[in-house]
Amino acid sequence: MNQLSLPVLIRPEEVIRKQSLGGAIELCAELGGFALDKTLQQELKVDKAQFSRWQSGTEGVQWAKFVELMDRCGNDAPVLWMLHQRGYDLHSVRRRETQTEKENRLLREENAALRRVLGAPV
Repeated sequence: MNQLSLPVLIRPEEVIRKQSLGGAIELCAELGGFALDKTLQQELKVDKAQFSRWQSGTEGVQWAKFVELMDRCGNDAPVLWMLHQRGYDLHSVRRRETQTEKENRLLREENAALRRVLGAPV
């Protein structure tokens, strides 16, 4: 099993500046610490020519490969670029809270409430 990258914060302005989906793919890789070298291509199980066609727009990318690319790089630059191209405001787009994040938030809130009741520092 290959390790996924930790999430990387991405500013909407960085995505908006890209002129093509290929540019957004390059940004995704750069932010993930890949210099579009063989490592990323190997992890995605694609050859250099196919990756190059993705960047140039001469070959479409299957959704599963997009997801794998974004997971490996820790950001959603290609999807954000597509949203911007479709007229969405990237400053108002936000991720939904996952079930794990929700449970974690609720437990933290409960912990803080219990500390207040017991008089312990929060």
